[in-house]
Amino acid sequence: MLANQKKEILQLFASALQAVGAPSDAKIVLERPKQTAHGDVACTVALQCAKAMKMPPRAIAEQIVAKLNENPQTKELISAIQIAGPGFINMMLSEAAKQAVVPLILKEGAAYGCSDEHTGQSVLLEYVSANPTGPLHLGHARQAALGDVLSRMLKSQGWSVTREFYYNDAGVQIHNLAISVQARAKELLGENVVFPEDGYHGLYIADIAKDYLAKKDIQTFDGGVVTSSGNPDDLEDIRTYSVAYLRNEQHRDLEALDVSFDNYYLESSLYKDGRVEKAVQAIKDAGKTYEKDGALWFKSTDYGDDKDRVMRKADGTYTYFIPDVAYHLAKFERGHSRAINIQGTDHFGTIARVRAGIQAASGAYGYTIPKDFPEYMLHTMLQLVKDGKPLKMSKRAGNYVTLADLVEWVGKDAARLFMVNRKADAEFVFDIDLALSQSDENPVYYLQYAHARICSVQRQAEEKGFNVPSEKTLAAADLSSLTTPAETVLLNKLSDFPAALAQAADDLSPQSVVTYLKDLAADFHSLYNAERVLVDETKTRNARLALLLATRRVLRNGLEILGISAPERLERETEQN
Repeated sequence: MLANQKKEILQLFASALQAVGAPSDAKIVLERPKQTAHGDVACTVALQCAKAMKMPPRAIAEQIVAKLNENPQTKELISAIQIAGPGFINMMLSEAAKQAVVPLILKEGAAYGCSDEHTGQSVLLEYVSANPTGPLHLGHARQAALGDVLSRMLKSQGWSVTREFYYNDAGVQIHNLAISVQARAKELLGENVVFPEDGYHGLYIADIAKDYLAKKDIQTFDGGVVTSSGNPDDLEDIRTYSVAYLRNEQHRDLEALDVSFDNYYLESSLYKDGRVEKAVQAIKDAGKTYEKDGALWFKSTDYGDDKDRVMRKADGTYTYFIPDVAYHLAKFERGHSRAINIQGTDHFGTIARVRAGIQAASGAYGYTIPKDFPEYMLHTMLQLVKDGKPLKMSKRAGNYVTLADLVEWVGKDAARLFMVNRKADAEFVFDIDLALSQSDENPVYYLQYAHARICSVQRQAEEKGFNVPSEKTLAAADLSSLTTPAETVLLNKLSDFPAALAQAADDLSPQSVVTYLKDLAADFHSLYNAERVLVDETKTRNARLALLLATRRVLRNGLEILGISAPERLERETEQN
């Protein structure tokens, strides 16, 4: 059901409810029945009016239906109305109403499914946010795919989206990176050194050390240049060089997954700009701190935490959640009243204390910050299998499979789709063999094959000498012949796309887009197997071509949301129809 049709039906119901004396606050909700036998649209408003009207809901439904049938506008949209059970009102859309989706899709093209509902509203999406201490691992890969698809979904609904990468470039881990590279550099120079106990052991550390000693310049992805002194004793120079080296590498890996960012925020800037100290002072000013054992404690139990938390340790360094609080206060200060963080489930324990710190500090900042700021999407890790056996190691990273490994093995499209094919917090196994297979069990191939199959039908029509109208011409074609069961199912599925995409964006549910597209592809394949498209009769042939091209457009729009290519040729698409 199209948006304008839904609006018209809602108006028809509003008029009918007023005529039967229903309460003015009755909420009219239109839904698609789960079973096609129950019609195209269902409404339960009669049930909610029963108490106020002191009548059985079925009797109210009968009155509503009578008023609907009296309205001449009803027949333009609805071909049949039935009452089921205690008072469910089930409606069958007219054939013309169902067919109207095809010209709409062909006219709107890439804009079909998009909405301006949230125009003027902004959201900051933070994801990946890796320490620049090594190659990106599979957890980062999953965040990257989830974040990028979510950003596309939200943009399609009018949100102004800022995609941000928060670099944890301060602290002990960066020091360990620097001394690891230093140790490898001295080894390369022939020195006998003891490798740091907490150092990084991957082969990439030796790669960095070689380039550092060779004074190889780094052309950074943001247009800068980082040079090397080549001095193995200059630990600060090694640190700067190593971080730039790994940031570049992470950027290349993300590019291979077709993931990019609008902004990069450095943790170190929070200290340089005094934001960490300001946040700590704000929490102090709120009376939510105390001193104990030489440390500064946060009264997080005042906000529901199971125990108070250390803010500043006895050695003067801050615990990890304090810069997080400062960072999120900066997000709000930059005008992002909505922020979403995509992180691993291992961050679950930090959510409450970060939000508590934000609430405690907000008063001194003069901010009124929602208690659920920021929102979190937590994802589980995944297990890779090949030939039925787990894959756990990367030669270069040392002890984990990297994002680059995954893209090299299965390609960008499969890597992205498999990462969002399940709920973020659901555990799943990434089967390398399945991702490479050309079978209906592989969701990437299944969706791309549906798109390529439609392209093939269009080529076959031209090869057979049929006059194939353009999409613009087909948008005005006579579609009255599209009445078979398979055609009707596909028409209904096409009309569901805008609502499905809007709901997926509201629910922060990328997997819902995949589910919709798989259902759409299945409905198309069912039609393809049930009805010949390239029949001799021009009217029917053009109507079915128009339906297929509309289906191709929705598949293409959905694949674009997922960041997946829509090829026009695949091996299996040579069949005739």
